Amino acid sequence: GGNQKMPSLPTRLADVRSLLQALDWDTLSFQVEKEAHARLAIVGPVNSGKSTLFNLLKGRKVSAVKAVPGTTKGIVTETLGPFTLVDTPGFGEVGGVDRADIARAAAGQADVAVLVLDGAAGLRQSDYELYEALRAADVPLIVALNKIDLIRRDLPEVLEDARRNLGTSVIPISARTGAGVGDKLIPAIVEAHPWMGIALGRALPAFRRQIAHRLIRSAAMLNAIIAAQPVPILDIPFLLASQVRLVLRIAAVYGESLSVRHARELLTTMAGSVALRYAAVQLSKLVPGPGWLVAAGITGVGTWAMGEAARVYFEGGKQLTSQQLRALYRQLQRRRRAESAGSAPEG
Repeated sequence: GGNQKMPSLPTRLADVRSLLQALDWDTLSFQVEKEAHARLAIVGPVNSGKSTLFNLLKGRKVSAVKAVPGTTKGIVTETLGPFTLVDTPGFGEVGGVDRADIARAAAGQADVAVLVLDGAAGLRQSDYELYEALRAADVPLIVALNKIDLIRRDLPEVLEDARRNLGTSVIPISARTGAGVGDKLIPAIVEAHPWMGIALGRALPAFRRQIAHRLIRSAAMLNAIIAAQPVPILDIPFLLASQVRLVLRIAAVYGESLSVRHARELLTTMAGSVALRYAAVQLSKLVPGPGWLVAAGITGVGTWAMGEAARVYFEGGKQLTSQQLRALYRQLQRRRRAESAGSAPEG
């Protein structure tokens, strides 16, 4: 309400359109396209279950990585799409080859490394050495304890033991049954490096929804933090760029590479509500007290709704009309606000 004029606020759709035009679309598109080439290294001793995990992820059999323990001079690797499978046979000094160095080099060429250990066999000294070598590669490292379907009863102790000895959190999975892979391992990989989300989404259609949800959640949290800054106006270009990047990323996860024109249309379709939201956010900052909290809340909800609307749009094969997309976006916003009012926001 109120009659005060705030010409600097993008209160009209036309203002939001001009803001969207002013963004460096080509750079944003190029960044997201580059992200699609992220690489994941799956590293582990022979028989730890790397090939089984890979087969589960890809949904089809690939030839197992073959290595004769103790005789292989180097490390056997196999590259398929964004994945590199790295075998580390007979870890340690063998025949003058330092396998720790080779493992480190192999992982160092990836954006994220997953170390797969055989939980049923128990951790060996060579597993710790491999973990330390990979840590030295200076890439985000996730430790997956495989074959939990064979442990069952003693799982809490086995996990605690691995956590204590390695000094890091460990994700329990079963590559054979799929337990822990879609709900724990994939989100951890995307969390470790957001770029992995696009590469994995393109390569693994079965996991696209989980990956999109994770990207949306991260962007909503990031934008809430940006919006909580107490200075009105300054954050608008950052928020817009972040939301554009989110929509481009979701398109890329679903194997689409959006033309700049299409992406701009998509965002402008939702921009009627965007304009009102930015106005509300900026006005809330002029209110003393918890205005920044209001701003963070509005922006977090708006980003989440925008991301979800984009996900539904691409998941459904881009069948929605502009009106349907705008209606969906508003409906998602209302639903999220109701959820937030009814319960604590999810972390």
